[in-house]
Amino acid sequence: MHFSKLAPAAVVLTALSGVQAGIIAYGICQTGCNVVAVACYGAAGFTFGTVAAPAAPAAILGCNAALGTCSSACATVGLLAPTP
Repeated sequence: MHFSKLAPAAVVLTALSGVQAGIIAYGICQTGCNVVAVACYGAAGFTFGTVAAPAAPAAILGCNAALGTCSSACATVGLLAPTP
């Protein structure tokens, strides 16, 4: 059987399969969390990824806590919830 005869059937079967895109939603969500974290660090006068944890001021600890909360929410919604 030639590929040209199989291609329409493959397209129909793919369309009917209910594809899940959770990992893509998770990646988009994590990107949003990181963008907000970078902005938070910038507002505090620091560069994201350059502050050592023991020497971090309270503002940076708040940014890190918010990033952790956001990342947890992404894992819950983006990976566990079905995305048709």
